[in-house]
Amino acid sequence: MRACLRCERSFEGDSWRCPNCGFEPPAQDFRLFAPELANSNEGFDIGAFERLALVEPTSFWFRSRNRLVIQLLTKHFAHARSLLEVGCGTGFILSGVNDARSELELVGSDLHPAGLAFAQRRLPDADLYQMDARHIPFDSEFDVVLALDVIEHIQEDEAVLAQIFKAVKPGGGAIVSVPQHPRLWSANDDFSQHKRRYTRRELKSKLRNAGFEVRQVTSFVTTLLPLMLVSRMRQRDIAKFDPSGEYRSPRAVDRALEGLLETERWMIGMGVSLPAGGSLFAVATKPA
Repeated sequence: MRACLRCERSFEGDSWRCPNCGFEPPAQDFRLFAPELANSNEGFDIGAFERLALVEPTSFWFRSRNRLVIQLLTKHFAHARSLLEVGCGTGFILSGVNDARSELELVGSDLHPAGLAFAQRRLPDADLYQMDARHIPFDSEFDVVLALDVIEHIQEDEAVLAQIFKAVKPGGGAIVSVPQHPRLWSANDDFSQHKRRYTRRELKSKLRNAGFEVRQVTSFVTTLLPLMLVSRMRQRDIAKFDPSGEYRSPRAVDRALEGLLETERWMIGMGVSLPAGGSLFAVATKPA
């Protein structure tokens, strides 16, 4: 008995091609460190990866986040040579990092092979692993570890941060992003299987408890916070929630919103710590 990675319906047979929806995942070439969780929906809807792979290149939010990650990576870890992304999903962030920092040895990981199948298409030369972020099988291995919009999906977020700390080389560090402001909780968080939204104090405290030294913390999506508030107020009913609604905009609107986030990114690059926003970014280092 097999389970489709897109529609999740079970079927029998030797082929992975789903007789219900026709989906056939690409051949997988990555090691499974937590095979017992490979087909679970724990923390994330595995059916969402195909939707994400389609909207990521077309949405201002995903493009702007990539640029900010690359900016922080260049500013704080200019001499890094190895990078692990925990919860890499479809590989959109890793592919952006690869374009900007081709000298980096890239490793991606995710709990769900459904996401890694898309990442493999984008990054055929990267090492990809299926693994549980609560049990990272690396010790002082990477100059940088990314965990971008990941730990809010996991109940044991402090355990994940401790594992990230273990995986980082002395003198290296991590870039972490999370959704900010508990009062922004909406159907989007319920649908996305978030466990929490963070305050600045909470994220900094958990990073320090893991052993990190916090170097930079800033909000992001600050200028769009009023729009987010209105949107979240309309998203109280999960039964009526459209998961792709926030990422579908006319091209002119998408470009205008991207321009606002580019202004924020410039300010962050100038050393400004934005006080509030939809997202919270932190850069932390492991003592040498």
